[in-house]
Amino acid sequence: MQLTALSSTSFGRLTAADIRRMQADRLIDEDDNFELIEGRIVPMGPKYHAHERLKSEIGMALARVCLPDLIVGFETSLFLGADTIVEPDLCIYPRRLRSEDVRGGDVLLAIEIASSTLTQDRGPKARLYAGFGVQELWVVDTNTRTTLVHKHATDGQWNEISEVRANETLRFDAIPTFAIRLDQFN
Repeated sequence: MQLTALSSTSFGRLTAADIRRMQADRLIDEDDNFELIEGRIVPMGPKYHAHERLKSEIGMALARVCLPDLIVGFETSLFLGADTIVEPDLCIYPRRLRSEDVRGGDVLLAIEIASSTLTQDRGPKARLYAGFGVQELWVVDTNTRTTLVHKHATDGQWNEISEVRANETLRFDAIPTFAIRLDQFN
């Protein structure tokens, strides 16, 4: 069944358990590209060259210097709450955890790479990550290669948001050897 045929209107407010049952019953294909945001299915659009290139380059750079007790997840489904499943483009969390056991506070870094979803990722989705205690969030604009770095969330709000331009170096405190500039990628 196509994901677009499934809507929150059809099913009411959904939970992660509902999604798992729908996948088991083959109402939703395991490869369907969507997130569950506060009980609502949000389909994800196709990803184009700039998105995929940035995701790959940042992911490979992180993987090269990642500490042995951490893992770099590519499009990992994170079950943040009973009614919230997100799939950041990249995330870093403790290796000892299975992806389905990762909770917001376990996520050291979530990275959203966006062009068409930039407003959503910078606004409501950034607040969602803060509310679940994700430690750091990067929202990368594929058009300008500018990254909004969100840090130190408390009470569902980010206490520090800074902008790193494409020609400036992005750094991640949890992995001191990580450094990347986004203006070098086509």
